[in-house]
Amino acid sequence: QVQLAESGGGLVQAGDSLRLSCTGSGYSSGYSFSSYSMGWFRQAPGKDREFVAALSWSGTSIRYGDSVKGRFSISRDNATDTVFLQMRNLKPEDTAVYYCAASAFPYLSSGGPKTADFDSWGQGTQVTVSS
Repeated sequence: QVQLAESGGGLVQAGDSLRLSCTGSGYSSGYSFSSYSMGWFRQAPGKDREFVAALSWSGTSIRYGDSVKGRFSISRDNATDTVFLQMRNLKPEDTAVYYCAASAFPYLSSGGPKTADFDSWGQGTQVTVSS
């Protein structure tokens, strides 16, 4: 498994932007950050964990959840072992704990992404959007 550490959450107003970062470490022998596809999920109080965005090991294959398409952008920098989530035009309904996740399969699954596709999870970072 991979150790993941998220950062960048906070309290913002509706319409603001925020960028989350997630840095990986502690890879198994023979693996590196670029071995993994990466994703972001979020979970609001009383709700199931929701898919936000994911990208393949190279970043060439990207998918977004319907609720964030056109507002959020995922990217990665394999040189610094970091994946980013740029969030724009934030809405109160974006309020949630955001989790970074890694999958040892470097490509995005055809039927996903879903939580079961990912092996490692970060502790989460809170994003709160006020109206």
